[in-house]
Amino acid sequence: MHMRIPVLVLTLFTVIKLQAQPCTTRGQTPSTAFPVCGSTIFKQTTVPLCETGSIPVPGCEGDRLNYTDINPFWYRIHCFVSGTLGFEIRPSDMTDDYDWQLFDITGRDPNDVFTDKSLVVTANWSGEKGLTGANTSGSASLVCGTTTGGAFRPLFTAMPNLVAGRDYLLLVSHFTPSQSGYELEFKGGTAVITDPNPPKPVKAWAGCGATSITVQLDKKLLCSSIAANGSDFTLTPMPAGINILAASSSRCNNGFDMDTVMITLNAPLPPGNYALNIVRGTDNNTLWDECQKEVPPGSNVPFTIQPFPYTPMDSIKPVTCAPQTLELVFQKPMLCNSIAANGSDFRITGPVPVNVLRASGNCVNGKTTVVKVELASPIQTGGIYELVLARGTDGNTLLDECAFETPVGSRVSFTLKDTVNADFNYAIRWGCKADSVDFTWPSRNGVNTWRWTFDNIGFSSQQNPSFIFREFGEKKVSLIVSNGFCAAMKDTIINLDNELDARFNMPDVLCPEDQAAFKDQSIGKILAWDWDFDNGFRSNAPDPLPQRYPKVTIGRSKYYIVQLIVKNNLGCADTLAKKLQVVNSCYIAVPNAFTPNNDFNNDYLYPLNAWKAANLEFAVYNRYGQLIFHTTDWTQKWDGTFKGIQQPSGTYVWILKYTDRDSGQKVVKKGTSILIR
Repeated sequence: MHMRIPVLVLTLFTVIKLQAQPCTTRGQTPSTAFPVCGSTIFKQTTVPLCETGSIPVPGCEGDRLNYTDINPFWYRIHCFVSGTLGFEIRPSDMTDDYDWQLFDITGRDPNDVFTDKSLVVTANWSGEKGLTGANTSGSASLVCGTTTGGAFRPLFTAMPNLVAGRDYLLLVSHFTPSQSGYELEFKGGTAVITDPNPPKPVKAWAGCGATSITVQLDKKLLCSSIAANGSDFTLTPMPAGINILAASSSRCNNGFDMDTVMITLNAPLPPGNYALNIVRGTDNNTLWDECQKEVPPGSNVPFTIQPFPYTPMDSIKPVTCAPQTLELVFQKPMLCNSIAANGSDFRITGPVPVNVLRASGNCVNGKTTVVKVELASPIQTGGIYELVLARGTDGNTLLDECAFETPVGSRVSFTLKDTVNADFNYAIRWGCKADSVDFTWPSRNGVNTWRWTFDNIGFSSQQNPSFIFREFGEKKVSLIVSNGFCAAMKDTIINLDNELDARFNMPDVLCPEDQAAFKDQSIGKILAWDWDFDNGFRSNAPDPLPQRYPKVTIGRSKYYIVQLIVKNNLGCADTLAKKLQVVNSCYIAVPNAFTPNNDFNNDYLYPLNAWKAANLEFAVYNRYGQLIFHTTDWTQKWDGTFKGIQQPSGTYVWILKYTDRDSGQKVVKKGTSILIR
């Protein structure tokens, strides 16, 4: 969609709207969209000038452009296998501007695309000329329209993801006001948009007076594939004097495709059982779907002409667990205006009372083959039920398309199973290193399958399993139960709060005359503490008194092992031991000389005993003022080299900065040391 500036855009679109005609050509409105077969290249030689209305484009509202389906063609896509959708639009005139937008219209009126922006999947409204579409290198997001002076808008968008079973509409809009056409080719994507299965008939029924037969197919077929003389069909048996005169579909009057065909006979069929056969007609084919896959020759569907005139209740569609809607099937269309909306045409018998709330049909042209019976509440008790036909408040039961009434008392049965509940019980067998949990589910409602999930680390299909949790804390346990008809799920959080972990804080290094403080940090329901400080003293207090340690008289430091044993209410114990280093001095000083000759004696220059120094910096300079060593870790020592080269003997200047941990005072010291070789 090539735009100018917003003010000019409004003027431009006003002119177009005055000139544009309503869209009447097949394929130029959402409801008459071309059905797509992924193996077909669509060639549109001309594009009639027309317009229906504005199109919502999410995320592009701020550009103040008026997006419409100007000079459109629409394409209907059904996804058979999930994947990406790739396609290319090739203008006949490469200076033309084509735009496109994809909608998900599953279960929706196609015309909702003009009002509901939530249906939009992706789009490309770039005003650039030439090829456009969706491919692997396209823009990751929807592309808005172009304005004069604005940034370049890419012509290709990333391939959208289609979901199996869903229906989509693709709008191709020719913004350039000419009638030159284009080609549309679907390629590059992984989604399957071609039905892999051939079409087949699903049911047939005789019309009023038995002078016609209607056959329903399992999907849309091309109207152009019907032989008008009816030669695509035969009957078995074919009574003497009965001939097929014609075949047609009312849905072909304003569309490309249909899923029902009416076969006209020269005389009424007598009561009996028949088969309607599909054969290759005088047009050399049977019936084709949108990808020109034909109904296999010899396909047939049985039907019966009853000796009585009315249409009996046939069956109820398979019901699910706890149904609140029943779908009653008839072999022939029933008149929708004969259905009492309040549901009074029906009553239900069975193990428990069931009240009917309302009834309706899936009506097309005032007829339906399925009547929906809605219940006041779901049926949750298993057993055999019957749906019984009654004379409703409208004065009749149900009438078929020939106005024959199905008799009062007609009935059809259906079977349900009880609803189920996944609530379960459990008992914990507490341990010191692991907990065992015994799970039980009481037998009820015919449940015969169980699926347990233990915090996503274990599984079981037993009714009453046990599981060992080797880590403590909250555990999510899930259970899914089923009786083959109904299923239920339950999640429960079990708190295994008996973890026992001995922990404590203490200094790593202790200076002379200082006291070591010990702080218990253990986890668990602790009842007893046993401290051993390795200095001849013990304690049973959670937080014992600070401890003193002897002065170091031999060497620079001595190590002590401090141990804590904790016990909980289950009699479990846990032990932690830490090493305490007691040093002979915490006075910080820098030697006035050192001899880096690798004799393991006075080989390095560094601040001594900087145990209580925080934010330390130590720097060494040569006589030229050049920084030759720097560290923030006092245990990192200068070895008398700079960039790997040994420095000469002489005097070196050092600067030491730190913060005293006890007082918080900042200290700066300067001095010199002699390097001796």
